[in-house]
Amino acid sequence: MSSTVPRVTALDTYDIRFPTSRELDGSDAMNPDPDYSAAYLVLRTDAADGAEGHGFTFTIGRGNDVQVAAIGALRAHVVGRPVDELCADPGSLARDLTGDSQLRWLGPEKGVMHMAIGAVVNAAWDLAAKRAGLPLWQLLADAEPEWLVSQVDFRYITDALTPENALRLLRRGRAGAAERTERLLARGYPGYTTSPGWLGYPDEKLTRLARQAVADGFTQIKLKVGADLHDDIRRMRAARAAVGPGVRIAIDANQRWNVREAIEWTNALAEFDPYWIEEPTSPDDVLGHAAVRRAVAPVKVATGEHVQNRVVFKQLLQADALDVLQIDAARVGGVNENLAILLLAAEYGVPVCPHAGGVGLCELVQHLSMFDYVALSGTTEDRVIEYVGHLHEHFTEPVHIRDGHYGAPLAPGFSATMRPESIARYSYPDGEFWAADRATKDDDGDDGSEGAVA
Repeated sequence: MSSTVPRVTALDTYDIRFPTSRELDGSDAMNPDPDYSAAYLVLRTDAADGAEGHGFTFTIGRGNDVQVAAIGALRAHVVGRPVDELCADPGSLARDLTGDSQLRWLGPEKGVMHMAIGAVVNAAWDLAAKRAGLPLWQLLADAEPEWLVSQVDFRYITDALTPENALRLLRRGRAGAAERTERLLARGYPGYTTSPGWLGYPDEKLTRLARQAVADGFTQIKLKVGADLHDDIRRMRAARAAVGPGVRIAIDANQRWNVREAIEWTNALAEFDPYWIEEPTSPDDVLGHAAVRRAVAPVKVATGEHVQNRVVFKQLLQADALDVLQIDAARVGGVNENLAILLLAAEYGVPVCPHAGGVGLCELVQHLSMFDYVALSGTTEDRVIEYVGHLHEHFTEPVHIRDGHYGAPLAPGFSATMRPESIARYSYPDGEFWAADRATKDDDGDDGSEGAVA
């Protein structure tokens, strides 16, 4: 008697937007009024266990519909795939999507289409982890090094990292992994918080939230800078007075400056002992980052949230252009490419402190850092995961912060599943919230064409 092979039966997409601009949550020098958004997808299957894969990429409002359309354009590459084969080798999907000659012409491996690929690949990993009954970090940490190496695309990076060296790093990382898993489960992974430092917050709110962050156990906070130097000096003075000398304060310019301006501005803030300057200039300017790093030391240079692929990360490492590498779970081509980036960072001995300042990004990237700690780098020294306090309630398995640390996720999957009621309420433009918001504007004589998205 033959059995039916379970397959992916659908790829459903959703345009989810939250009105964070109204409280200036997420505001910075380049993005003054963001509406945190998710281009969200669900891989449906006909597997007997009913498992689904959830994934998304992050935007800040306008253009989220473009990102959703890009995800939908990948539907034919996914629907019909055997579930067991997909879960046994998510890299096969990543290779097919990044290797499609016509899709590559839209990038290659950058921008909207590459982020769409990352969302779909991450959904496949979510499905794989759920079917394995493990949180993703543990699925990766328990995997054989040879299998993990098979998941990495080494094109264009073998001058910095070969498969043989990657295998050596992963085999070395297995030593002591069981003990590190126990410590992770008991203590968690250190975090830092950006919640006090959004650029649109008044000084009173900055000070209050900075003090609260220290009381909550965080040993590092981050402030957005770059709009006005005098304001930044005042805000840094207030933040330093609030947290004292023993707490690190990172600063983040969100790509606002030219190279010379980045050097001058960072040095002007040096009296407040900033720990790192994040995204001081264009994320594509490798040599510019190197020049900034030489000129602002001992302030560290951090970047990565807008770095578009493993090749640019490779160049940043080769050029000694950064001190802190910031992966993003949804900017590059998903888990597979982030494995390559984590391995590059381990090869060069550079600490990884992920970007997570966006809806759902904390939920995702915690898994990658925890895998890195347990089975690759083996340390949390000078490593922290960004934390912001917004929108976690919309996920079925939200992050758990205790004493400034991320608790290790225990539920199977990638922590990517959004609550159905949140999808219904915040789908744009006809979800419950946005429909009511539009009706209110219509009643006020406003056509609603502005302010609905950032």
